[in-house]
Amino acid sequence: MNINWKVRLKNPVWWAQIIIAIVSPILVGLGLQWSDMTTWKSLGQALYDAICNPVIVVSVIASVWTAITDPTTKGTSDSTQALTYTQPKQD
Repeated sequence: MNINWKVRLKNPVWWAQIIIAIVSPILVGLGLQWSDMTTWKSLGQALYDAICNPVIVVSVIASVWTAITDPTTKGTSDSTQALTYTQPKQD
């Protein structure tokens, strides 16, 4: 997997995708809503419950996988052009 991590880590959209890819399956799998996460204790309990549930763990892994891979290229690597970027491409 040849990915230009330096550029991805600089892209705020990618960070939002990763956060959503982790949080969404946990909330759905546990039947929770954002409003249920009002204390650090409730957040910690939700994370613990999610880690103990293999279906949620697999769902998080699959969601993160889709946020990491580039669907416009064959396989799991970035394109040759994308590997040369030093900053996220501005269109």
